Amino acid sequence: MADFYQNGIVTTLHNLSRRPLEDLESELRQFSKQRPMSLILPSLFSELEGEALPNIVRHLQGADYLAEIVIGLDRADEQQYRFAQNFFAELPQRHRILWNDGPRLQAIDKELQALNLAPKELGKGRNVWYCMGYTLASNRSESVALHDCDIVTYDRELLARLIYPVANPRFNYEFCKGFYARVADGGINGRVCRLLVTPLLRALKKIFGDVEYLQFMDSFRYALAGEFSFRKDVLNDIRIPSDWGLEIGVLSEMHRNYANNRLCQVDIADAYDHKHQDLSFNDDAGGLSKMSIDIAKALFRKLATNGKTFNTETFRSLKATYFRIALDFIETYHNDALMNGLTLDVHQEEKAVEMFAQNIMKAGQAFLDNPMERPFIPSWNRVISAVPDVLEQLSDAVEQDTKEFGAL
Repeated sequence: MADFYQNGIVTTLHNLSRRPLEDLESELRQFSKQRPMSLILPSLFSELEGEALPNIVRHLQGADYLAEIVIGLDRADEQQYRFAQNFFAELPQRHRILWNDGPRLQAIDKELQALNLAPKELGKGRNVWYCMGYTLASNRSESVALHDCDIVTYDRELLARLIYPVANPRFNYEFCKGFYARVADGGINGRVCRLLVTPLLRALKKIFGDVEYLQFMDSFRYALAGEFSFRKDVLNDIRIPSDWGLEIGVLSEMHRNYANNRLCQVDIADAYDHKHQDLSFNDDAGGLSKMSIDIAKALFRKLATNGKTFNTETFRSLKATYFRIALDFIETYHNDALMNGLTLDVHQEEKAVEMFAQNIMKAGQAFLDNPMERPFIPSWNRVISAVPDVLEQLSDAVEQDTKEFGAL
């Protein structure tokens, strides 16, 4: 059971009473009359064939307070898209699938590419961005939740707790970040958050001092959680990265656009496990190695917009400071694991820290080598300004795909 401690400068909503799911959903049904709700599911086709997503769909059938479910489908050909239509047909809620690889959505993407307004690379960020655009086009919800499709421990209480803070008309939150303990199968997971993000934030504090942005980021208990919710108006002006820096980028945008008292984080699950990425020690282009580089660059870019100056010496000092802090954290996590009867491989933890330390330098060099890099996807406000009917195009394309290839 969680405590009631408020850490940092962002409100934390705890799980103090183990409130029954039936009570939460009863309230959400009432809230939906004033603040209709929707859910975004960014998915790879391969996840339809895994163990997690079929279970998620079964649970979502009971979330009758949702007005719409928007599914972003990546890496699917026509046959696989048809399969997806039948796969999601079990959902009783109105739902639409964005066939991101289909000719209609590809044509829209090509139009935006010509105007330098489309995402620069494939990935979750691009998928989420188009789903956000469709949610604006659909205009069926005021509160929107988003969660991953590879959660093997999924229960729909996760969704209820995640969307509650932005759905309750008595609350004024514009954005809510989910958090949870990354404990599963007798071990502590969440290596990138534990061993990179938190010690890197603490190291940046030592280098740059009491920067409010760093205090903000360090307030989140699980900054890399892929689960968050927001009011619909957030979608218009948010600029998100298309790489692995998505979660850090979203938090940075919330810091830029909203006062801290309009943001919160909520405990959404006692147990959480999902598909694990390989550390990829020898491959900077994949796995947790690429993720760590993208995350570090996202933090450096944000600090640069706050007037902080970086050079080679800065990154050398940062690497050394990070390394010492991260090693101390390993001892802390090891002791925590032992006290709770869990396992933690100290050797593998230190190997991960060594790789992350090297990748901080690589991220720093990439940041210095390409100062004109524009990693953020333009906001939908900007896209609509350039292509006034883009949302109508997006909605029409999805409807035509649904009509032509819909479930049998």
